[in-house]
Amino acid sequence: MTELAQEKKTRILVLNPNSSKAMTEGIKAVIDTIGLPHSTKIHTYTGPSDAPASINDDKDLDSSTDAVSKDIQSSHPELLSYDGIVVACFSVHPLVETLRSIPELRAVTLGIFEGSILAALSLLESHEKWGIVTTGKFWEKHLTDGAIDFLGGYPSTTNSKFAGVESTGLNASDFHHGVDPAVVKQKLKEATQRLLAKPGVKCIVMGCAGMAGLEEIIRLAACEVKGKKFAYSELLVMDGILAGIMQTELAIKYQRLLRPI
Repeated sequence: MTELAQEKKTRILVLNPNSSKAMTEGIKAVIDTIGLPHSTKIHTYTGPSDAPASINDDKDLDSSTDAVSKDIQSSHPELLSYDGIVVACFSVHPLVETLRSIPELRAVTLGIFEGSILAALSLLESHEKWGIVTTGKFWEKHLTDGAIDFLGGYPSTTNSKFAGVESTGLNASDFHHGVDPAVVKQKLKEATQRLLAKPGVKCIVMGCAGMAGLEEIIRLAACEVKGKKFAYSELLVMDGILAGIMQTELAIKYQRLLRPI
């Protein structure tokens, strides 16, 4: 006879820091594919109406941080009771540190950018590299500097595991409405192939929450330049939402072991 030894419920909030409900729906589609324990419950949040509809630059990052932090503390304080919060914007988002600074918040708080880096590094062999395909030109420097800083380097330095960032020239919102899907596909294909032209790339991180569900376009682009075996058996295509949630759940478990009170 078997008996249940332990089942502690875990509640994770996936926080979309812009006001696009369409993007949150795309995030939900990714969540549905994750095989988490039944005891782990995931909820979503969409930023208030005064948050930007799409985050495309530093101004949008600051605006969304201000709008969301005020909304949570004034209108949704119950969100501070979650075990984990995943900030679903692929950026060095200041909201992550802003939430961590709230005294009442004890949740593990992680951005999908940081979660993706941790996941990529854990899966690659010593000679293999990871890189990012993202939306607009602004993100090339922002994400490059952010990755180097997260890995312990300084701006303008390099990292032996990081192959860099290639952009499509689109905005996050373009992936779900407003732009011909054929244009989106072509630009994503070109960015992917530029990244794969660099030696050793075995992991491509989709550097935008709005790219959820577009893994197949990346694999088809890889197939054209590296062959079917590489594209479907060797290349890792990482969704930031999935990586962020999985890393957050793992961190929650560690926190319970290392800080039980």
